[in-house]
Amino acid sequence: MLQRFAARAVVVGDRAGTVVPDAVLDVVDGVIGWVGPAADAPPLTEDAEVRSLPGVLVPGMVNTHSHAPMVLFRGQGEGLPLDRWLREVMWPREARLTPEDVEVAMTAASAEMLRHGVTTSVEMYFQPERIAAAVRATGARAVVANPLIGLPGFGTFDEQLATAVGLAGRSDAQVEFGIGPHSAYTVPLPVLRDAAVAAREHGMLLTVHVAETATEGDELLAQHGSSVPALLAAHDVLGGRVLGAHCVHMDDGDLELWREYDVAVAHCPGSNTKLASGTARLRDMLDLGIRVGMGTDGPASNDNLDLFEDLRLAAQLARLRERDATALTAPEAFWLATGAAAAAVGRDDLGQLTAGRRADLVHVDTEDIAFTPVGDVTDLLTHLVWSVGSRHVRDTWVAGRQLVRDGVSTTVDEAALRADVQTRAMRLAGR
Repeated sequence: MLQRFAARAVVVGDRAGTVVPDAVLDVVDGVIGWVGPAADAPPLTEDAEVRSLPGVLVPGMVNTHSHAPMVLFRGQGEGLPLDRWLREVMWPREARLTPEDVEVAMTAASAEMLRHGVTTSVEMYFQPERIAAAVRATGARAVVANPLIGLPGFGTFDEQLATAVGLAGRSDAQVEFGIGPHSAYTVPLPVLRDAAVAAREHGMLLTVHVAETATEGDELLAQHGSSVPALLAAHDVLGGRVLGAHCVHMDDGDLELWREYDVAVAHCPGSNTKLASGTARLRDMLDLGIRVGMGTDGPASNDNLDLFEDLRLAAQLARLRERDATALTAPEAFWLATGAAAAAVGRDDLGQLTAGRRADLVHVDTEDIAFTPVGDVTDLLTHLVWSVGSRHVRDTWVAGRQLVRDGVSTTVDEAALRADVQTRAMRLAGR
């Protein structure tokens, strides 16, 4: 059946910032069949379902780096630097996690992201099958990377890698499985190499934290005489679908390695600023042709899952770092959460509203002072970046299926989930 969406405008989500006014978008079998001006739209079929939307249609956003089940720990460890935050607060509580904790928390977080206009997330967290079940329950999409990390209660590195590889054949368009070694300072280099080899053999995404803080690589530098990016290259970790999370403290040589090996970057400005990790060289990355996509990081370190806030912060920090008000344009900022983010995770079927891509759509309400004035259609995109927030998201569809209607989830009971998360969080905190 044909679904036709008519909207005030369609924001495509490309780097150029294309906006189509008075637009029509057709969906057939969960895929975009046509998009363009209403005056040029193809004839309707007899069974067509037509929806007239007063606002703008934008692509479902892609969150390139998340630990979404950490909604269980939102706001915990406030004021601590990353190393103490992990060791003193996060890891002890995570050691008490049950599979049910993870599934409930991921279900709540997935519903939250859908309300914010985020339809796909890259998750690096424990219990990948439970995370997948949660995502299927809400109807969202995810790339679920089984983590490799040396913490008590989560098995050996060999067991963790075997779990990740065992899931490779179970990927589909909605849930794709990947491999997520935490970092070079928590995972031995030979294990990182084995994980990368396995990821390439099975076409899986490999995502790893890199250069998040200024000092995390000091021990490795003293031992090997090389930066973490150079060590990853020397140990055959780079190549294939590799996504480096954060990548804040990168010198020219590191960035050149990222360009050479086509390593993508998950840029997480909200988390980087909250934990005082630093400001990434975003403009330099883009100028080198490095693929970059926006990420929120976990809701315990951001503390939310709202890419509208992160894309705005990314533009502000890039301009401040370069002392140049043109350092990151509004179209580029929005692209980093849509088309560029999809490309960063190797999913060119997502992230833009163009024919042939999956129909992951977000309706943003423009009947608000935040969208006034509009002198030119491109002002709509400018307002999306600088004036509008997730509070303006009204409806969300994934593959043409409506998952949020007028700001409310159509698939899960968010109030019940919030109560459940509260109870579980207090138990994990020892209260």
